[in-house]
Amino acid sequence: MATDSATQASPKPDRMTRWLLIAIGIYSALLVSLLNVFILSSGKVKDRAIFLMADGMILLWIIVGGSLTPMLRKRLVRRLVAIPIDWRVRFVILCTIMALIEEAITTSMTNCAPLFGTTPGEAHITASTNYFHVVLCHSVVLFFFMFIVWAWMLSRWDFSPLKVLLLFGITGSLAEATLNPTSLIGGFWVFVYGLMVYLPACTVPRDREARPVRWWHYPVAVFLPFLGVIPGGLVATILRKVLDVHFLPGVS
Repeated sequence: MATDSATQASPKPDRMTRWLLIAIGIYSALLVSLLNVFILSSGKVKDRAIFLMADGMILLWIIVGGSLTPMLRKRLVRRLVAIPIDWRVRFVILCTIMALIEEAITTSMTNCAPLFGTTPGEAHITASTNYFHVVLCHSVVLFFFMFIVWAWMLSRWDFSPLKVLLLFGITGSLAEATLNPTSLIGGFWVFVYGLMVYLPACTVPRDREARPVRWWHYPVAVFLPFLGVIPGGLVATILRKVLDVHFLPGVS
């Protein structure tokens, strides 16, 4: 077990994906900085508030969280792989925990609306100010089933942790684009979603019976997780009825 843990703590090199992620990061930083210059100086209170919320999320989840990831990988992965449960179950649980942390940050940003001179009803980046409503009826309830799809794909195909980050990040960007088409050019959504699955992917055993990745596995890996939205949406609908959830004005 100790040997297995050690191999999981240092994922195999994936230079091409790493450089692609670096390029996306640089592009995202430049784009977000440019947009902030225009939006924060526009005098539009609602737009300023939304961008400041997004800035807070980027700072806490991507910059701080992403910077801590290498340290967490070294310190936690060895311990996590020693947990005596099936690695697929562990992967889904860990991804869900990461998603819950990310949504705690975004919901907190929505609740900070008064600090930005507006109200959550006017400016928000989540569907509710209630954290449990957000995760049970809007976001993580969907992600959970998408993580199950990824666990199945990892049991069949040998995606590296960085590729899991990139591919699920692209899936997340496409999902956000269904709400706001400009999310496709945002870039940072790759890291918002990708960081949910990277550390969990580092705990996936390398000696599992997985096939080498072929070119056609990449588009499959981007789109197949959307199947998880079907059962997730059904569960979310049921929970909304049971919990009698009311979302913020203008948010469905």
